[in-house]
Formats: sequence, C-alpha cells, structure tokens
Amino acid sequence: MHSPRVESTSATWASCSERRTAISKNKQQDTRVGHRDGESEPDGIPVLRGNVAGLDVGSKSHWVCAPMVDGSTREVEEFGATTPELERLARWLQERKVASVAMESTGVYWIPVHEILEQQGLEVLLVCTRDLAQVPGRKKTDRIDCKWIQRLHSCGLLKGSFRPTEQICMLRTLVRDKNNLLAERADWIRRMQKSLDQMNVRVHRAVSDIQGTTGMAIIRAIVSGQRDPAQLAQLRDPGCRMSAEQIAEQLRGNWRADHLFSLEQSLRMYEAITERIQAYEEEILRRLADMEPPDHHGKTAPALANTNKAKMIRQRGEEVFRQAFYRMSGTDLTAIDAVGVGVAQLVLSEYGPDLSRFPTEKHFISHVTLAPKASVSGGKPLKKKKRGSASSRVSAALRSAALSLRHSHTALGAYFRHTAHRLGADVAAFATARKLATWIYRCLRWGQHYLDEGAAAYEQRYQAARLNRLRTTAAQLGYSLVEVVSE
Repeated sequence: MHSPRVESTSATWASCSERRTAISKNKQQDTRVGHRDGESEPDGIPVLRGNVAGLDVGSKSHWVCAPMVDGSTREVEEFGATTPELERLARWLQERKVASVAMESTGVYWIPVHEILEQQGLEVLLVCTRDLAQVPGRKKTDRIDCKWIQRLHSCGLLKGSFRPTEQICMLRTLVRDKNNLLAERADWIRRMQKSLDQMNVRVHRAVSDIQGTTGMAIIRAIVSGQRDPAQLAQLRDPGCRMSAEQIAEQLRGNWRADHLFSLEQSLRMYEAITERIQAYEEEILRRLADMEPPDHHGKTAPALANTNKAKMIRQRGEEVFRQAFYRMSGTDLTAIDAVGVGVAQLVLSEYGPDLSRFPTEKHFISHVTLAPKASVSGGKPLKKKKRGSASSRVSAALRSAALSLRHSHTALGAYFRHTAHRLGADVAAFATARKLATWIYRCLRWGQHYLDEGAAAYEQRYQAARLNRLRTTAAQLGYSLVEVVSE
C-alpha cells in the first residue's frame, strides 16, 4: 500500500540531489569567470553584439567586463587609473577583439579613459544608464556594474551621448577656459569701479563703458599718480559725447591711499588676465586655421546686412574671429539677428560645424534644452523636472541673445514682442532662443542663408493668421465675419 509513496519520495530526493549538484557546478563556473558577487545571468534578452565591453569608471581603479579570448563567456578584470594601466586596458580589450566599449560619465575620471581608448581605435560610447540601472534586487558593486553595462550594451539597449570630434573637443576646452577668464576679468572691473566709487571718482558717469579706451586711459593715469581732473579729461577719445569740462567735473574725488592701492592691484590683475585672454585667442585662431577645409582657405565672409552690427564687431576687434569661424564652418552664423561672434564661437566649439548626428532640427533643439516640455498625465500637468545637459551653455547664450531683440525692428524682434505680450518675457526669450537654434541648425546642416523679412512683413502675416483663426471660430459657431470699412 505504501510502496508507491516510498518510490515517489526516493525520486524526489534524487531530483533534489541532481539540482544541488548542478547549482554547485554553476557556482564554480561563475567563480572561475569572475561572477563572485552572486549575480545570476539574465535570461530572455537576445544578444545582438558579442564583441563589446562594459566599463565602470572609478577614481582609483576601473572594472571592465568583456568576452573571453575564445568567446565562450565573459570575464571581469580590474585596472588601475594610471596611464600605463589604461594602455594595458586598451591592449587587453584588443586581445579580446572588442569593437565597442560602453562607459558611464563619472566625474572627470572618464575623460582620460575615453581619450586613450579612442586613440587606440576603439569605439567608446558615453552612456546614461540612469533608468536601466535602477533594477529592484540588483546588487551594486563595481564588478556587477561593469557586467551589467556590458550586458545592456551587448543587447543594444544603450545609446551613446553626443560628443564632438577630437579637434572640436580641443577647441571647446580653449573656449571654455577663455570664457572663465572673461568672467574673472569682469569681476576685477567691478572691483575697480568700487574703489573709484569710494573715492567719488565717477568714471562710469563720465564714459559709457569703463572698459573702453577713455575709461581705461583715465584709470591707468590715476594709478600712475595723476590727480588733476582737467588733465585726466584730456585723455578722452574724440568720439566721446561729453566734453572735456563735463568729464573733468565727474573726476573730482577724495583721493585716499587705501582705495588707490586697491585700485592699482585690481588694475594689475585686470591687465594680467587680459594678457592670458590674448594668449587663448591666439591659440584659438591657430586651431581654427588647422580645421579649415582646403577649399575654404582665403575665403572672406560676405558683408553683414546689419551695418550697426558690423560696426560693433569691428570696434570690439572680433572681425578676425568672424572670418575664421566662416572659413572653418563654411557659413556665417553672425548673419542671424542677435547672434554675435561670441554666440557663434560657443556653438561651434560645443557642437562643431557638422550637425549630421542630429537627424532633424528638433533633435538638435532638444539637445540644446530649448524644446518646450509639457508633462501631462491623465489630463493634469505634472511638476516639471529640472533640465540638465552639457549644452546648457549654448542654451543660456541663446536666451541672452534673444533678450537683445526686445526692441529690434526685425521679424524675430516682432515675434519676441508678440510672445511677451501674451505669455511674458521669460517665455518669449525661451521661444525666440528656440527659433535662433533652428536657424543655426539650418545654416550649419543645410547651408541655408538667413534672410530677415522685417517686422512689417511679420506683422502682416501675424494679422492674417489671426484673422483666419477668427473666421474659423466664427464658422464653427454659425456666424460669419463682416469687414467694417471706415469712411
């Protein structure tokens, strides 16, 4: 009566014993190939590329997961953060015939790894695994992370972030450092103005720009020991609006030794930073000359339609940069309203002249973080997340440029004013910056020339579109519009 039950129990024990033996063999195999963290291999996800690696970047060491030499399974190796170790890492990957490496951007530690591996001919993807990495129950160690990145990359679930070419990256470094120096120099200008205000020497009232020819000449004369207002006023540029007598009236001050000493030190710092900025500008021009296509040598950018803008560029000494950027990119971005040499320099140093990696202008606008975002769920607006992107420099520059169109008699200026009237100045600056980014993409990607139709033409199109909307609304309500002709 009980024999079937005994046989069933024996079979169960035998089955359990076989499973324990199989599990033990799997654990031994996992330990041999580097799976010592107890992570099981995910099943059900097809592998599209087997010759890829995953790299977890750290400050002291880097963990790498790649297929073995025979391609049978994966293995994990730890490398140091020194340059010889990174070169050994590149050789280790090449021995395993790895074609692509995926890595996360950890601080600045990923930069030398990315550059050295790229120099060795490996495809390096700078990926964001923020969404895919947050899997419930998955352990978090450096070893497991590199295996997880490699698994996701082999399944085609990772997409590389935008990174310009090596030449553009080098140009970008120079431009960013130069902009940092410009911001630092502006701080010392404010300190000089503070010292002058404390002595009641109103240079900023005598001239419109303290950094101009007249303003700096007066400050240098004061530091050199000149105190006579009449003599200081003789340093005025012939183009100044105020007369020498009016300027002299503003330069009568209370000369205190401590404020004079602070003014002198601020001037010395200003001149030292200006000298470094000039060195950066020379190096930037040299880099731009190296990036010129052979058929662009000697070409000259066409004259700007806006004569006032062209005059300001010449007065600031930026014409040489405008011509250099034209030869490097093949298009003149400064022809776009509100886009100056500084904005063109920032765009070309962050993205380069080739925008083919962005299929459409909407992709480019989204990367510049100028795409409108309406988070809605169930018909209700959601709280907007904070924007974050490496291209925020370009976004900030374009929004600042858009503000300069507030009183412009151009089509973009009319668009800014209409948008500001309906939605406010902040929204108008964002929307106009988006239009500027659109024109930048069209100029660089397709070589399209910017042509301003004028504020009057925009107003005419705006009124026509408004009238069409009114007619459509009236027709939907069963009414018709009647034009009133004034006598």
